[in-house]
Amino acid sequence: MSENNNDNEMGPRQRRYREQQQRNPHLKPHKKRPWLITLLIVVVLLIVTGGWWGYKTWNAAKDTMNTTYQSTGSTKLRNVDAVIKKGKPFSILLLGTDTGALGRGKDFSARTDTMIVATINPKKESMTLTSIPRDTQVMIDGQSQKINAAYTIGGASGAVKSVEKLLDVPIDFYVLLNMGGLKQIINAMGGVTVTPKLTFKYGNANVKKGVKIKLNGAAALDYSRMRYDDPQGDYGRQKRQRQVIMAMVSQSNSLGSIANIEKITKKLAKNMRTDLTWNDMVALDTKYKNASHHAKSYTVQGTDATIDGLSYQVASSSERYKNSKRIRKALGLSNSNLTESVFSETASITTGSSSSSSSSSSTTTSSDTTTYGTSTTQDTTTQDQTTTQDQTTTQDQTTTQDQTTTNQY
Repeated sequence: MSENNNDNEMGPRQRRYREQQQRNPHLKPHKKRPWLITLLIVVVLLIVTGGWWGYKTWNAAKDTMNTTYQSTGSTKLRNVDAVIKKGKPFSILLLGTDTGALGRGKDFSARTDTMIVATINPKKESMTLTSIPRDTQVMIDGQSQKINAAYTIGGASGAVKSVEKLLDVPIDFYVLLNMGGLKQIINAMGGVTVTPKLTFKYGNANVKKGVKIKLNGAAALDYSRMRYDDPQGDYGRQKRQRQVIMAMVSQSNSLGSIANIEKITKKLAKNMRTDLTWNDMVALDTKYKNASHHAKSYTVQGTDATIDGLSYQVASSSERYKNSKRIRKALGLSNSNLTESVFSETASITTGSSSSSSSSSSTTTSSDTTTYGTSTTQDTTTQDQTTTQDQTTTQDQTTTQDQTTTNQY
């Protein structure tokens, strides 16, 4: 069942959204708005728990994953090679889009309606997931924007910078995924079992409150997508998304034994981009495979606000401060110099060149001076120095020259 487009049957929230579409180029309507959170999390779990290595041969896995590598073209806030080598906690920004924008050259029409900061802590064997509502207000190139437009405007680099500024945390890696593979993964797992908090019918999902049910891929997607019939709106939808996440997390250990895992991973590779190199993934398999034993999820809560005729979610300074402290603690970073005043202004970034989201991997030497919270980071790191002549060996040739003079992380 698709969302009803008849104006006479629309609720006020739907009519308001229809009106906003006419005024904001980043609110172009989609025929579908597929849900990506479970797919994003399962990809991380596959990487961290070693599910990628269980099919066929090492070289087959390597060849598949090499095709997903794409640098942001920007300097990272800390030496991620050293972080992974020492088995320290790290962060991944999970981005989900459903526009088919991957591989579209310089067409930056994609919006990342799913944005999650995942932290992986091997010592505590824990993972935290912090969801950022797509309508959260940020400033991009001097203009008020919704944070889901950061990728549209500035590519993966723009999305990463926006989140780093919003929460004052370092983002070590990103993973961008399109819709492909979600239904296949859930079906290959034999479905996911949930106990609904609401009674509703939406598309392939027909559920009753309190009655446990096993959902196939299509039903799980629709169960996680429904929004307008939920009294809590988008926040209620996020709760159902997290419910399915936990169901998939609990079943993730069985993924390695799935007969058609090779087919699934190839499908994922066609719909995935990341700046995790093959060597990074191997290191994660070695050092972080137990880090998903305890997973907790949170949301950056905002309040409704209308700015220049558009509806936003505005995260207060206290809300940003609270989430920043939690993420930094999960990463093993000090909060001693962090104060709420750091978040008194709207997060603001300058994207510069917006070609980074679709440009092929290239040699990147960047010098970036960025003020985050209480200190200034000067990092001249060639974190993504890569040669594209041989795609199968590219990820083995990454060279890092870290000359950080002052780095709060």
